[in-house]
Amino acid sequence: MDRFEAMSLLVAAVEAGSLSAAGRRLGMPLATISRKVSDLEAHLKTKLLTRTTRQLSLTDAGRSYVAACKRILEEVDEAERAATGEYSAPKGDLIITAPIVFGRLHVLPVVSEFLSAYPEINVRLVLADHLVQLLEDHIDLAVRIAPLPDSGLLATRIGFIRHIICASPAYLAERGTPKTPADLTRHDCVTREGLASSIWTFGSGKSEIAIQTRPRLSINTGEAAIDAAIAGIGLTRVLSYQAAQAIAAGELVVVLKGFEPEPRPVSLVYAAQGLLPLKLRAFLDFAVPRLKTRLPPAA
Repeated sequence: MDRFEAMSLLVAAVEAGSLSAAGRRLGMPLATISRKVSDLEAHLKTKLLTRTTRQLSLTDAGRSYVAACKRILEEVDEAERAATGEYSAPKGDLIITAPIVFGRLHVLPVVSEFLSAYPEINVRLVLADHLVQLLEDHIDLAVRIAPLPDSGLLATRIGFIRHIICASPAYLAERGTPKTPADLTRHDCVTREGLASSIWTFGSGKSEIAIQTRPRLSINTGEAAIDAAIAGIGLTRVLSYQAAQAIAAGELVVVLKGFEPEPRPVSLVYAAQGLLPLKLRAFLDFAVPRLKTRLPPAA
C-alpha cells in the first residue's frame, strides 16, 4: 500500500465532502478511492470515516489523523517547492482569490502586467464573492474587503472602499437630492436581495443610524442594481469601486457623502507559515504599489 497516496486521497475526500466528489475532482474511480481508504484503515487497525457514496463524517480517530496528514502533506509540498527552486527564483504556480467585480476591475489588470514581467510564474485567479479559506483551499493570496479578524495570517493594506448611495442625474432632477438619511423614506430605492437588505445604515459606533428604505426594485447583484440606478429607477447603495466607472462617466451621482459608514479596508492576505516563496514575494512587491494607486488611502 502506498501510504502517502492513501493519505492524500483521504484528505481529498474530507475536503470534497464525499468519496464520490473526491473521485470527480481527481478523475479517479470511486471504487479505487474507497479501496485505498479502506486499506489505510486496515493498516491503522481503526475506523477513520463513517461514509456513504454521498457524504462522510470523521470518527474521533479520523479527525486527529486527517489533521496530521494535512501537516505532513504540506511539509512534503514545501520540500518539493524548495527542491524545484521555488525559493531561489520566482517561478511556479500562484493561486490568488478576490471578490468577483473587484478582481475583474483591479486585480486582473495587475495580474496581466505581472505575467508579462515574470514569464516563469503562472497564475490561477479565483474570483468569488464567498469567503475562500487560504490554508484549506491551498490559496497563496487573497484580497479581503473587510476588517480582518485576528489570525495567523499576514496582511498588507492597499486602500479603502466606501459604501455609497448614488442615483442618476435624471432621477435627482425629478425627485430631488436627499440631504439626510431620513429623506430616503420619501425616495424610490434599488436594494439587494437578502436579509435586511432594505435597511441601510449610516455613520458608525454610537452615531450609527439605520433607515428602512422603500424598495422600488430588489435585485440580486450589485452590477444590476447600478444598471437600474442609471436607468432612473431610484437610489442604490453599493461599494464605491462597483460604481466608479458610472460615476466617472456622469451616469451616477453620489449623495449623502457626509453620512457614509466607516470605509472598509482592502488588504492582501497570505499565510505566514515557513519561508515565503519568491513567487509570492515577487507578486506582493509588484502588485501592492499598483493596487494602491487604484484605491484611495482613506474615505
